[in-house]
Amino acid sequence: MRVLFMCTANSCRSILSEAMFNHLAAHGFQAISAGSFPKGQVLPRSLATLQEAGIAIDGLSSKGNDAFEANPPDIVITVCDKAAGEACPVYFGPALKAHWGLEDPSEVKGDEAVVTAAFHSTLAHIETRCRAFLALPFAELDRDALKRELDRISTL
Repeated sequence: MRVLFMCTANSCRSILSEAMFNHLAAHGFQAISAGSFPKGQVLPRSLATLQEAGIAIDGLSSKGNDAFEANPPDIVITVCDKAAGEACPVYFGPALKAHWGLEDPSEVKGDEAVVTAAFHSTLAHIETRCRAFLALPFAELDRDALKRELDRISTL
């Protein structure tokens, strides 16, 4: 199962989600990420946060969703924060879609400790959701039930 995590710039939240998901996932699961307006570069603090958590950063890059046209995902999860007034990217295609809004830690203002804490908190939130996703009884879920579970996970 391929899961595409999307946000606008594909430099922070979707990258953290891709890396965490792949770190936790069993064989047969793979995460990728993309942005509607990719920045073209992953934020160094995103990479540092992953490394501090012992998560591999090899191969992470900021890219658009056109990079997956030949091999589309099964599930698309947007991670932008609608509450902050961000416009979430739209993915066209048959993939099941869900929204797991996350505040953007790169927008947090404060000293080094405050910003670092925001990145670590975001990564912990992502880990909770990824673990809940990966624990689902996929063989027992039809498409509608899976959608309900994805929506439930968005509240964790």
